[in-house]
Amino acid sequence: MPVETITWKNGKIRYIDQTLLPRKVKFIDCASVPRLWKAIKRLEIRGAPAIGIAGALGVALAANNSKADTFEKFLAELRKEIKYLASSRPTAVNLFWALSRMECLAESNSFKPVATIKKILLKEALRILDEDKKSCRAMARYGASLVKNGDTILTHCNAGGLATADYGTALGVFFESKRQGKHIKVYADETRPLLQGARLTAWELMHEGIDVTLICDNMAASLMAKGKIDKVFVGADRIAANGDAANKIGTYNVAVLAKYHKIPFYVVAPVSTFDFNIRTGCDIPIEERDANEVRTIMGSHVAPAEVKVYNPAFDVTPNSLITAIVTEKGIFRKPYQKSLARLKRP
Repeated sequence: MPVETITWKNGKIRYIDQTLLPRKVKFIDCASVPRLWKAIKRLEIRGAPAIGIAGALGVALAANNSKADTFEKFLAELRKEIKYLASSRPTAVNLFWALSRMECLAESNSFKPVATIKKILLKEALRILDEDKKSCRAMARYGASLVKNGDTILTHCNAGGLATADYGTALGVFFESKRQGKHIKVYADETRPLLQGARLTAWELMHEGIDVTLICDNMAASLMAKGKIDKVFVGADRIAANGDAANKIGTYNVAVLAKYHKIPFYVVAPVSTFDFNIRTGCDIPIEERDANEVRTIMGSHVAPAEVKVYNPAFDVTPNSLITAIVTEKGIFRKPYQKSLARLKRP
């Protein structure tokens, strides 16, 4: 069972600080929205589904901390905190999906006492967390149907339990494949600049007893050319209506290489990661992060301190490079504009 990434305990949000892994496993008890904002911004909490859960729990935390005695004051405070949390990271749509769901719930209960609304919001946040756990298991089962015994699989960044409330997205497929008795091998890209593949994916897979080999990002092409990769599985932070998928920077590189070498490239993500208000990946906002993430590795400078840096956190893989998209609702294939439209129906 993957480590419990985020939960609610004794009126606080408890989460594992992912910036310290794998050197140290440390749980933080977060009691304020500003501290939660910092945790999301600093990637102490990361991964689209986990960020969504953090947002929902953050609204529950804000509600619990409110001293407002009328619904009008309570809602005004809540909206301010929701807007603040939404500013933490712009790309992962799960955050905005969860915040909107919580805000709408508060608005729809305006006729109830504030104390009652607080309980309703906490219950909803915990429901979102539980839904993610079930979603992870469903995605894993669908994804595992694409895996054969003996497969060697490449993954990029971290899409495991650390990015969700349970099994993960792409890594959940590996966990379920192992549970089914399939013998697989995994190559994990290190994922510069913040090394989520090296620090997090390698740690998770080793923890679960899965055969994992760490590689530098620029080694993937060589492995594919030698016929050592059978499939690629990655996660996503936002998927447009046409199936274009934003994921950690470097995913697009891997997709191009997979296409050239005729290797299936699968994206695994929950329905909450889809943004049907965005027509194509060109409209997905891409977060640019601090230059020192590239200039340094684990605090040590590896480049001139004043060198200019380009540091987008994500890139967009066009739908033409994606073999299939795995969700908790099933596996979707081209043409995505048509197949994904089914997800919009109630």
